Amino acid sequence: MWTPDTTVGAAVVAGTLAAGLLVTAPAASAAPACTEWSVSTVATGYGMLENLAFGENGTMYLSETSPLGPGRIQALSQDGLRSVAVDDVTSPGGLVVDGSVLYFTAGNGTAAGLFDTPDGTVDMLDLSSGVRSTYAAGLVMPNGLARTDDGTLFTTRNLGLTTGLTVVPSASPHVPSVVRTDLGTANGIAVDADALYVADTFEPSLRITALDVDDPAGPARILPVDGFGPFTASDDMTVGPDGMIYLAQNLAGRVLRVDPATGSSCVVGTGVPLTSSVEFGGPGWDDNSLYATSFDGSVRKLTP
Repeated sequence: MWTPDTTVGAAVVAGTLAAGLLVTAPAASAAPACTEWSVSTVATGYGMLENLAFGENGTMYLSETSPLGPGRIQALSQDGLRSVAVDDVTSPGGLVVDGSVLYFTAGNGTAAGLFDTPDGTVDMLDLSSGVRSTYAAGLVMPNGLARTDDGTLFTTRNLGLTTGLTVVPSASPHVPSVVRTDLGTANGIAVDADALYVADTFEPSLRITALDVDDPAGPARILPVDGFGPFTASDDMTVGPDGMIYLAQNLAGRVLRVDPATGSSCVVGTGVPLTSSVEFGGPGWDDNSLYATSFDGSVRKLTP
C-alpha cells in the first residue's frame, strides 16, 4: 500500500476523489459476514511485507520493506526455510511470477509519489540463474502489479497528483505509459481472463473498477466496496478459482469477497491486522487457502 516513508500519504490523499467512470453498480451496504474462514500463522519476524507471489518451484516470494534501508525480495519454502531472493530493492511493491521469471516493482515510496519522481522500475529476476535486470524504467511510485496472458504488465500509483494506472507493453523496449488517471488512489490490481480490476485505497467511498484488459482506457464499471477509505484502506487483491475477488483491507484488518458480476460482498476473514495482499496457494501450498502478507511482518493463512 505504502512504504515506510509514506506515513504522511494517507492524510494527504484521503480526500482525493476520482471521476469520469461510465457505469456504476448499485450502492454498497455494510458487508455481511460470510462463513468465517479460520486464520493461522505461517511465518513471523519479517519486516513490513507489501506483497506475495508463488513460483512454480514451490517458493513463496515476499516483498519486504525496511525503515532503516533498502528492502528485499524474500523467499519462503514450504518447509519454512527462508532466504533472500533479491537484496537491495528500494521500496519494493507488487510481485508477479511467470514461469521462471519473477517481476517486481521498485521505487514504491511516498516521496516519489508526492514529488512525482520517475525513479520507479519494474525489475525481473531469472529464477533459474538468479540474474536481476531492469524490465521497465521511468515509473512514478509503481505499487500494485499484474500481468496479462500476452505479457502486458499493469501497475498502479496511489499517491500524488497523477494517481492511476500505467501499462508496460510486452514489446521491447517496454516503455511505460499512463492509461488512466480517474481511478482515485489506485492500489490493488488483479487480472482475470479479459477483466482488469483496480481497487482504490483512501477514498471515503471505496470501490473496485472493472476494465477491459484490451481497452483499459475505455468504458469502466464500478463495484462499490464496503468501508471508509481513511479508516479501512483497501490494499491488494486477487481473483480466486471461484471467480470471486478477494480484497485485503489493511487498516480494517479483514478480507472481503466481492462478486464481480453483482458487486455484492461479504467478509471472509477478520483478525488479520494490517493485511496488505492476499493470494491463493501456489504449487506445493494449499490452493484452497488464501495466504496474506501484513505490515506487521507476518504471513497468515486463511482457510475456508
